[in-house]
Amino acid sequence: MRALLEIAGKVAESGLSVTEQDIAAARALGADDDTIHDTVLIASAFCMYNRYVDGLAAITPDDPAVYRMIGAHLSDNGYLPGPGE
Repeated sequence: MRALLEIAGKVAESGLSVTEQDIAAARALGADDDTIHDTVLIASAFCMYNRYVDGLAAITPDDPAVYRMIGAHLSDNGYLPGPGE
């Protein structure tokens, strides 16, 4: 996991930051090519989403309780609108 997180962190800086040594380290610790591929894909997708949200100047709450409330609503109701929406 640590080697995959190292790769994901480098992807967040730049995809070009990932080296052959990073890939070799992940493989040496048991990661296969599909797992490494998925790590890069997910990390790069989240980078894109974060830039998209930042670019739209979206309001993102600082209070973790808000995210717990949203998560509970999604868990209970799926993506149906909440009261007053």
